[in-house]
Amino acid sequence: MRYDKGHKDASRRRIMDVASERFRSDGIAASGLAAIMSDAGLTNGAFYPHFKSKADLVRESVAAAMDDQSKLLRAMVTTGGLEAVIAAYLSPEHRDNPHTGCTWAALLPELARQPAEARTVYMERLLETVREMAGAMRVDATDPEAVILGVYATLIGTLQLSRAVAGTPLSDRILAAGADAARRSLATT
Repeated sequence: MRYDKGHKDASRRRIMDVASERFRSDGIAASGLAAIMSDAGLTNGAFYPHFKSKADLVRESVAAAMDDQSKLLRAMVTTGGLEAVIAAYLSPEHRDNPHTGCTWAALLPELARQPAEARTVYMERLLETVREMAGAMRVDATDPEAVILGVYATLIGTLQLSRAVAGTPLSDRILAAGADAARRSLATT
């Protein structure tokens, strides 16, 4: 059967989008290829023309999600500065929707266990985002990237902690405390 031009690219993107959401909601290890392909509306056999292995799918879909996240952060910085990033990142909406949220916050322990090649790809994406955010700082700092690395670590840790106790008043307190800490980090440079 012949398909229209672009069908293979569209199928590949659909697989990556489904995998990215499933990885962030359920974890990499708990996300089987059969479920991903079913959610993408494709058969299991349709996987291998697109990817050599699940590890390739993980690397590519996570990298694409990080690229999408970087674009979103860039847009927030442009319209509202780093304050907008802090407010959106540490919002109840972001906390409550890990499947569409930050890849790092959702998958950090699993990303650390990925092959070196994949970790290098993730590191490069992280550094691109950090550099973009450092360029948006409105105060002088000797090492703006170090400041943003600290802020980003605060944001990720805060989001992870708040998700661990979601549905309790402590979760909202954690979000507020993390936002205050991130703002103080930016203000004291």
